[in-house]
Amino acid sequence: MPLYEYRCVEDGDLIDLLRPMADADKPVVDPAGKGRTFTRVLSTFAVAGSPVGAPAHKHTGPGCACGNPHGPCNS
Repeated sequence: MPLYEYRCVEDGDLIDLLRPMADADKPVVDPAGKGRTFTRVLSTFAVAGSPVGAPAHKHTGPGCACGNPHGPCNS
């Protein structure tokens, strides 16, 4: 089940909900019981690793592709 992020229209609070895709844009019940309105927002995320555009670093077994068993290498 996908994880969706919703922002409160009144105060900007963010909540995350696991919902079926068919329910992604259906109304959200305010978890605080205050009757606030939430709208789905485009979630962003980051992945640790090489900077965008950097060549891929491939491991071919123990250690690095350069043969150094403790890495890292520059290949």
